[in-house]
Order: sequence, then C-alpha cells, then structure tokens
Amino acid sequence: MGGLLSELGKRLAERWVTLLVLPGALYLVVAAAGHTLGHARPFDVTRLTGQLTTTAKEPVAQTVGGQAIILAGVLAGAAAVGLLVQAIGSTVERVLLAANWYAWPGPFKDLARRRIARRQRRWETATARLETRLGQDARVRALGGRADPAARWTARHRRDRIAVEYPERPTWAGDRIHAVALRLNRDHCLDLAVVWPSLWLVLPDSTRSEITTSRRETGRAASLIAWGLLYLPVTVWWWPAGLISISLFAMGHVRFRSTIDDYALLLEAAVRVHCGALLQYLGLHPAQPPAAADAQAPPSPLTPDAGEALMRLLRSESPPGASRR
Repeated sequence: MGGLLSELGKRLAERWVTLLVLPGALYLVVAAAGHTLGHARPFDVTRLTGQLTTTAKEPVAQTVGGQAIILAGVLAGAAAVGLLVQAIGSTVERVLLAANWYAWPGPFKDLARRRIARRQRRWETATARLETRLGQDARVRALGGRADPAARWTARHRRDRIAVEYPERPTWAGDRIHAVALRLNRDHCLDLAVVWPSLWLVLPDSTRSEITTSRRETGRAASLIAWGLLYLPVTVWWWPAGLISISLFAMGHVRFRSTIDDYALLLEAAVRVHCGALLQYLGLHPAQPPAAADAQAPPSPLTPDAGEALMRLLRSESPPGASRR
C-alpha cells in the first residue's frame, strides 16, 4: 500500500510540474526578459546577460537561504500562473461551447443572438449550394455519366465549416456538440443529456478511456488559448510577446476545433454502438422466442420506439403540484 501511495504521489508531482510549474516558469522568464529588454532593443542579448550577471551578484543571491527563498518564490509564482491559466482555460471552454448562451449578460446575449442569425444565413446559403450540386450529380448519374465528387465534397466541406447541423449556437464548437444531441433525438428519439450518465456506467473501459482522453485534449487546447491570452499583456513592455500570443492563440484555436470534432464523433458513436447494451441491461430488449430463452439475448436494436421507451424509464417525473405552480 505504501508503494502504491508513493508511486501515486510521484505521478501527481510529475503532472504538477509538467502542467503548471514548467509553463508558468517559462512565462515568468519571458515576462522578466521582456521587461528588461523593452521595445527599443527587444533582442539585445548582451543587455539581458548583463542584467542577469548584476542580479546574480546581489547579496541575497549569494547565500543558500536567499537562493532557497528565490527558488521557492519562482516555483510559487509559476504554479500560480499555471492555476490562473487553468481557470482562464475553463472560462474559454465554456464560452466556446456556449451551451448556456441564452443566460449570458444582456450585451453578450444580444451579440450571440446576432451571431447565430448570421451563421444561420450563411449555413442556409451553403446548404442550398450543396443541394444544387447534389441535384446536378444525380442528373449526371441518371444519364449514365460519372459525377466528379470533388465539387460535391468541397460544397459539403464549406457547409460543415459553418456547422454540420442547423446552427443554434454562436460558435462552431458549440454547434458541433449540439449536433450530436440533434441527430440522436432525430434518429432515435434520445435525449443525450438524460441517457449519457446511465450509458457511461455500462460503457466498456476502452471506450471510456478513449472519450476521457479526447475530453482531456479538449481542455488542453483551451488552456493553449488561455496561454495566448495571458501573453498578450506582456506586449505592453515587449512587443515580440504579441507574436507569441498570436501563435499560441492560433494553435489553440485550430487544436480546439479538431479535438471538439473528435470528441463529438466519439460521443455519437458511443451512443449508437452501446445504447443497445443499455437497453438490454435495463430489461428493454425485445421478447425472445422460447427456443432462444436460454441463450444470451443480443443487444437490442436502437430504434425510435426503443429510444422512447428508454427515455420514459430514465426521465424523472415532475414533482407533485409542479403543474399548479
């Protein structure tokens, strides 16, 4: 038991150093170097090394106690920066997913509503172009020809870059997750928010591991955007920090879109593949013929009727008197 706790503590310490201390220490180094160099001579290495030499000759840096205090201060500052980035990253993730945009403060909610309307118009235009291309390809095939798929794929890609389903969120990421709920409700009469907690309990370990890993990568992408935002104030005294900020923000944005798409695909696939097992586990599989009564029942097909039955079982009833309030 002691060995297990020791190994667990070692891994936690490694993650603490990797995720918080090292990026935070790098940020402090860049901020301190930028403050020393300034805008006039942003890449003057000689000036930077001279300042480091002067600082190293300070009396407090010559003693073991002073060095320990400086090291502790740097570690504490780096950890604080890392924690701040995690908090900013969580906020960035909530904003980009925009699940509760209608509850945002007034000006932000109005801005989100206008953005949704604009995205809906763009999506309708792109969908009309896609349908036109599909119609043209169908006529070519009806005449015995072979339609070039490149134009069709391009039209679909342009539509999906706006949203894969009709936009109802102010952001692409929010619509990508919402599209999973829309499709499952349309195809199988399932409410994702209701069925997911129960389904999670019966998912195989390998599936849960894949989903957890994908979700963790999404959080890391949001943290990368947060680092980009945190480097932005450093540009006040050192303009190259702006290049770092833009690069981190751009990489985080691209990575966030990619990881959100992967996460949405895994969510939808997990429900479609394993919801039959949940139906069987809850006793909602179709009746077996007598000859197969002793055999293990196969997973139930995920039909709309089965989805409705599952929703009736999983949804909680309204509290008594709720309709009169």
